[in-house]
Amino acid sequence: MSDLIDDPAPGQNMPEYTVSEISGAVKRTLEGEFGRLRVRGEVGRVFRARSGHLYYDVKDDRNVLACTTWKGQIAGLSVEPEEGLEVVVTGRLTAFGAQSKYNMNVDEVAVAGQGALMALLEKRKKALAAEGLFDQARKKPLPFLPQVIGVVTSPSGAVIRDILHRLRDRFPRKVLIWPVAVQGAACAPEVARAIAGFNALTPGGALPRPDLIIVARGGGSVEDLWGFNEEIVARAAAASAIPLISAVGHETDTTLIDHASDRRAPTPTAAAELAVPVRLDLLAQIESQGTRIRAAVRSGVARRQQRLGDLSRGLPRRDSLLDGPRQRLDIAADRLPAALIRGVQRRRLHLSDLSGSLRPVTLARLLTASRNDLRRLSLRLAPALERGLRAHRETHEKQAARLTPRPLEARIARERARLDSLSQRLSRCGLTWIHTLRTRIEAHDRLLATLGYEATLRRGYAVVRENGRLITTRNAASQAMLLEVQFADGRLNVAPRTSPAPKPRQAPPQDQGSLF
Repeated sequence: MSDLIDDPAPGQNMPEYTVSEISGAVKRTLEGEFGRLRVRGEVGRVFRARSGHLYYDVKDDRNVLACTTWKGQIAGLSVEPEEGLEVVVTGRLTAFGAQSKYNMNVDEVAVAGQGALMALLEKRKKALAAEGLFDQARKKPLPFLPQVIGVVTSPSGAVIRDILHRLRDRFPRKVLIWPVAVQGAACAPEVARAIAGFNALTPGGALPRPDLIIVARGGGSVEDLWGFNEEIVARAAAASAIPLISAVGHETDTTLIDHASDRRAPTPTAAAELAVPVRLDLLAQIESQGTRIRAAVRSGVARRQQRLGDLSRGLPRRDSLLDGPRQRLDIAADRLPAALIRGVQRRRLHLSDLSGSLRPVTLARLLTASRNDLRRLSLRLAPALERGLRAHRETHEKQAARLTPRPLEARIARERARLDSLSQRLSRCGLTWIHTLRTRIEAHDRLLATLGYEATLRRGYAVVRENGRLITTRNAASQAMLLEVQFADGRLNVAPRTSPAPKPRQAPPQDQGSLF
């Protein structure tokens, strides 16, 4: 019995593992056994965390595989997973021990076949059309002759050369090129940023804002053109305030940007033709319109001249128009003296009638009535004046009670302080100005002393004058009676030496002083 009790139970001699050890072993086994693999299935639930990581499921008709794409790996995906899309995902299997789950870290997603791509494209197209992004009512008309054209394309392809060549042939315009990737994972975000960047330019700024945008790319497969089927590109084209022409692929290729743009061009060359008219055609049309306008003006002037001539023939002559008024003027002039005499007589008779009714008694009665009215009014005037004077006195007393010298004194004090401040400023300014003038005068004095002739005299020269007049020639010096020579240390009066005349011969005069 004791032996049975001491023997260990079956299985108790097996090694024990911690949970972390088991989880680590499972993770190493999964990662080492499978390595990098590709899985095909349909994308199920898709969830983007606030951290930026992407969590989604890839399933078939019986099982579900949890997949994870980290935030730094999303930019490298050529296609972002969407629910219902059949894809082929590439990555590594790993395990998450905290929840006893395994999943696949995916770093590459490809659509499983062109049919899946077209189904996804149709799904996006219906969703964006339901939002009204493809409505004709929101499409903007293209400018007739844009000054600046913005082109979103690859700078190294043949597309930009075709556009520039076609614009140069039809009507040269200024072109701004925004280089972008036209295929691959970077295509969609770069094209969307380019459209938004052109719209963000300030009109009239250092870099001019385009009047028209062309998004162009050459032909290719559905996978190559898939960047222009992304939702961010279609939304950027629909939100553009600048009219936009899409020229992606060949004539048979259709992308979402073609539906969201304002105009679709079958080729990049056709986009350049839609952007500008033909300059020679415009010149010919202008010349034709100018010819028609000149002909119409000449024809109109001729018709009006003929009409004016016809109307002038129907007008009466000037003399016939003035004959009647002249005759009426003569008749009125003949009747005027008699009419003046009759008028004066009629008014004289009326004056006699009015003067006959005037009597002294009537005048006395009127004078008495006026005197009584004046007396009655004078009796009423004294009380009225007294009441008015009393009212004015009361008003004056009320106003005088409100008047105090304090506001005037305060204002006088403020103005006096302001005057003192201005006086001090004026004094400082005057002293500064006097100092400035004194400094300038001293500088001018130094300059005058440097440039004046006194400095020249100190180098051994002299100035010769006669009665204050400057002598500069020998002939003038010989004719002078008395010369004044100025040296650096003073002045000396000398008489010029004259040579003896040949006839008559005379003795030379005595030396009266040194000349130089």
